This record gives sequence, C-alpha cells and structure tokens, in this order.
Amino acid sequence: MEKIWHQNYGGKPKDVEWESLGSMADVIETALEKFADKPAVHCLGTTRSYAEIDKASRDLAAYLQSALGHTKGDRVAIMLPNIMGFNVASYAVIRSGMVQVNVNPLYTPRELKHQLNDAGVETIIIAAMATPTLAAIIGETAVKKVITVQIGDLIEAPVPHAPVAEGLGNTVALTDALAQGTGLAFERPEINQDDLLFLQYTGGTTGLSKGAMLTHGNLASNMAVYDWLAGEITNEGEEIIITPVPMYHILALMVSVLSYTRYGALNVLIPNPRDMEMFIGTIKNFRFTAFVGVNTLYNGLLHTPAFADVDCSALKVSWAGGSAVQEVVSNKWKERTGIHIKEGYGLSETSPVVSMNPVAFEGFNGTIGVVMPSTEVSIRNNEDREMPHGEAGEICIKGPQVMQGYWNRPDATAEVMTEDGFFKSGDIGLFTEDGLLKIVDRK
Repeated sequence: MEKIWHQNYGGKPKDVEWESLGSMADVIETALEKFADKPAVHCLGTTRSYAEIDKASRDLAAYLQSALGHTKGDRVAIMLPNIMGFNVASYAVIRSGMVQVNVNPLYTPRELKHQLNDAGVETIIIAAMATPTLAAIIGETAVKKVITVQIGDLIEAPVPHAPVAEGLGNTVALTDALAQGTGLAFERPEINQDDLLFLQYTGGTTGLSKGAMLTHGNLASNMAVYDWLAGEITNEGEEIIITPVPMYHILALMVSVLSYTRYGALNVLIPNPRDMEMFIGTIKNFRFTAFVGVNTLYNGLLHTPAFADVDCSALKVSWAGGSAVQEVVSNKWKERTGIHIKEGYGLSETSPVVSMNPVAFEGFNGTIGVVMPSTEVSIRNNEDREMPHGEAGEICIKGPQVMQGYWNRPDATAEVMTEDGFFKSGDIGLFTEDGLLKIVDRK
C-alpha cells in the first residue's frame, strides 16, 4: 500500500529483508573472522584489530560461562563509558546468548539499584570509577559478581587506575577475567532472532525506568534499514566512524557497535566528548568517513578553534538524534565539512531508527526525515483515530524494530500499544506535504 513517505524513496524498495542476517551473534562473529586483520577499535591512542577484539571477547565469554556459570538468557549489566572494554564486554555477552543490560555510568545509586533489581542482574561489568555508586546499594540487590574495568584496560599508553570502592565483596578485574578465560571452555549456544538481546532502560524522567525488551531480530531489522539508508556510500573494510555518543545509548549501540562492525569499520571511541582538546586530538589522526552525534556536540566542535585544522574531506555522513538539530549548526557544519547533518528519529523502544533524512537529501529541512522501509507511522489523536496529513497528533509506530514490550511490566506495555499493534511514542508530530515527518511537541 502506497504511503505518503514513499514518494521520497527514490526508487528504493518499500520493504527490507533482515531474516538472512541471523542473530547479532552471527553478525559479530562473521565480522570478527572476516576482518580479522583490519583495525576494529581505537581508544586513547591504541588501536586493536578485529582478531584481538575477537580473542578478548571470546575469553570474557568463556569466563562468564565457565567461571561464573552464566547461561543463555542471563542478564549481564554493562556500566561503561566509551572505552575499549565496552566493545569487548558487549561482544562477549552477545555471542554468549546472554542479555545485555545497558547502564549509564553516571547513574545515581537509586537509579542503579532499580535497574539492577528490575532486570534481575547477578553480574555487572562496571567502570572502576563508578564502583562507589554500586557500593552504596549492592547489598540491596542480587548482584553476586563484579567485574571492574579500568579506562586503560587494553590500552598501551599509561592511564591512571581508578580505585575500586570498598564493600563490593568478590570483585575481579577485567584483565584477570580475560587471563582466566583464556584457559576456559566457551560453548557458543544456538541463538535466533526471537531471542532477547538488550534490556534498554527508558523513561526514568517520568518515574522509574522501564526495560525495553529488544531481540536479535529487532536489531537485525534496523541493521537492514541502515543498509537501505547508507549502503551505497559504505565500503566494507574501509569505513572509519567517530563515536562520541555513549555506546550504552541505543543510537550508538545500533550504528557504531553493531552496524559498522558488520561493515568491518574502525570505531574511534571518544570517552569524554566534553574534553574538546582530547576529542579533536583524537579525530585529527583519522580520515574518518562517518560521524554519530547530537546537536550540542556538533555545535561544540564548531566553536572550538582547533577543529578548523581537522581534515574532514573523507566524511560522507553525519548522523544526529536525541534532540533537534538547529539549522544554524547544520549550515555551519556544511560550511566546515561539506555535508549537512542528517537528523533522524527513534526511541529505545524502536531499536532505535524510525525515520531519517536520506543521504541523498541536500540542504536542511527541519524535519526528522523519511519513515524507514518496512515501517508504518500513524499520526493519531487521543481517541486513537488517524489524523489527516498536515495535522498534528501522536506519532505511533509499527514495524519489526518495535520492542517486544517492557520487561516484567505488562501493564506499562499495554499502555503504549494500540489494539492494532502500533507503539505510542508520546511525541506529537505531523507529515508535511512532501511526506516528511516533523516533531512539534511532546505529549
């Protein structure tokens, strides 16, 4: 059925196929083997190859299985900033068939306690600098094992170690877990697209956060959408993506950690994007091809004089989400780099991409772009009736990227799902005459 947004597809198919991708474990392991000799992750002056990340994640997976007794479906929390340990931990959890519970390292004790208890977490992989937060509440949780990660783990340059808080009991350093895992067996379980992949917590600003249940299939469908969106400008084994957006956030998780790994890209991590000197000092060493950020981050770079000396000539795409991109920022970014920022829209509950401004679009249009293939968006009023094009209503989404529901919260799930299977986003938007989606308010 023809939809108003299809006029912007430029001859591309209205649907994508994602079943052939298999699980995210299949995707990651294929990439780790296929691009073994290619650089995979760069952080603080050190670059590790796909083969090195493969071995480290395999050893950690073996430790989780054989030393800690974890099995498929167990929830393992990862509370790390953008450091090498995040990629290793994430791939270890994914290829083990466990469920990755993503945690913001800046959470308060109250927020952390709720999330760990809600998800039923018994093992947490946590930045050493965040351990005081955990120490304050660990006795009120079911956490039994703490794997501590230093910013300098897997990094060649000397990085000061943060002390691990007292009162955590049985902790083990990531480096020790990897050393033990080398001699332990790892048995890769059978994993399919219906299996749970992430618990992505959301909605903490309006009360206790809820865990959006995202499956391997949810992320595979969004990965196929990314192919549809940018496949023509993406070259396997040649891409370099800059990742200042936290990888515990679903946008960087899907784009940088999963999609660009599949392409054999080098993921350049920015642990602290507020440190502009280090940020620019890092990216100036690379002919980067892709960038994932938010409006304030792009604006910050543009207002830092040293950014004028960064070579942006290889940059093909700059993605943005999380908040509206300002026209003045996009225009200045175009002047500096040669391309506009491509704003999109999505939520934790939608894995995340719902709409995006296509690469082929020129200029700034102030919208969140085109609804992605295999996805439906319905603009509805409070009576759940669809609004005419041009009139505002709640953005409701249906597609393979929509979550399975909120973890242990059938009541909350029922509140956000319509009878005909649409997810109610809580955002107010409309379709322009050109079939572009535009946000106008929050419900």
